[in-house]
Amino acid sequence: MAKFTREDIKRLAQEQNVKFIRLQFTDILGTIKNVEIPVSQLEKALDNKMMFDGSSIEGFVRIEESDMHLVPDLNTWVVFPWTAEKGKVARLICDIYMPEGNPFEGDPRNNLRRVLKEMEELGFTDFNLGPEPEFFLFKLDEKGEPSLELNDQGGYFDLAPTDLGENCRRDIVLELEEMGFEIEASHHEVAPGQHEIDFKYADALTACDQIQTFKLVVKTIARKHGLHATFMPKPLYGVNGSGMHMNLSLFKNGVNAFYDPTGDLEMSDTARQFIAGILKHAPNFTAVTNPTVNSYKRLVPGYEAPCYVAWSARNRSPLIRIPSSRGLSTRVEVRSVDPAANPYLAMAVLLKAGLDGIKNKLTPPAPVDRNIYVMSKEERIEEGIIDLPATLAEALEQLKSDEVILAGLGEHIVEHFIEAKEIEWDMFRTVVHPWERDQYLSMY
Repeated sequence: MAKFTREDIKRLAQEQNVKFIRLQFTDILGTIKNVEIPVSQLEKALDNKMMFDGSSIEGFVRIEESDMHLVPDLNTWVVFPWTAEKGKVARLICDIYMPEGNPFEGDPRNNLRRVLKEMEELGFTDFNLGPEPEFFLFKLDEKGEPSLELNDQGGYFDLAPTDLGENCRRDIVLELEEMGFEIEASHHEVAPGQHEIDFKYADALTACDQIQTFKLVVKTIARKHGLHATFMPKPLYGVNGSGMHMNLSLFKNGVNAFYDPTGDLEMSDTARQFIAGILKHAPNFTAVTNPTVNSYKRLVPGYEAPCYVAWSARNRSPLIRIPSSRGLSTRVEVRSVDPAANPYLAMAVLLKAGLDGIKNKLTPPAPVDRNIYVMSKEERIEEGIIDLPATLAEALEQLKSDEVILAGLGEHIVEHFIEAKEIEWDMFRTVVHPWERDQYLSMY
């Protein structure tokens, strides 16, 4: 149901003294892009007549087919609270369309819409997401560049004065709430300098929009505090990395399809089939949910990030955990995803995997309620527990082997995503890193 009409937006722009509008979209790698227009061009934008050069955007189109249309989603209208000095700046998130009027296949947001339609064809009405993004705060140096100096030595749920990021985190929460977010929790995470802010679940498309907005707000407010916020999965060796746990649930007309009061663990057959689909495809969608070379420094034993494919109702070492809430809150928590992921692509492949489990009535293995990190390799094999990919290169090879996940991305995105990531891996593989010099320069 539409939240805003064209007339609402024109009226709000005038009432709130908006001078500029950012027309935002996301490229294949998850980077937020925007075209900023003066408010005098708002009418043109609302008529879907704003165009841009798609050949300049990572993974979009070739130079000979560069003209693309920005089509604003009116429900994404928001005014940035921190831009009031000479008139405010507002934001509209846009879908990308080709000049002929059809949705652009390489637009991650449009791609998620496509997979959501497949969900609706199976009789489900909503796919909800509650994300838990984590990030680190580092001090800026005298040149305003990020340093590796943390601004606190706090730990999990610590308070000031140990948690010196508390004021920054509080300001982030206030800005988010002013923009319409419903913040559920805000706290220091396990590692020094690491933080988490959780916001209320929403339908998948809205939640992905919120993740992108969240990242922008966190980085903007951190800089006002002389800090650099990073969503890099593992910025420091020897401490926990940053994850973005995804709490997922399917609904049919307001009824949670994962809940069954008579089922084992009060979970429905649909929930179990969805879990089975996620587990089946997990090694193959990991390149999308953990898309950087650095992502695989987080997916190692000992730092609470899952690196084994299993599930449990209470154990936090497997890939999937089932939180204890039931009824409308019954959900599946996928713990491997990290905040470097493009949320639209991550949700597309997670949904595609889960739907494959439902379509084929897959049965999940027995839950694993032991700490998998202390199990031997032989014990894991005996339990049928396999490993997630250990490197981006391995993850890309596994992605190429899975027709279901490839279909969840579409041909255009697959081609450009894999090409970009193979270049990234090759650059990492051929660069001589400081660790190598420390280890070998004197020895040999």
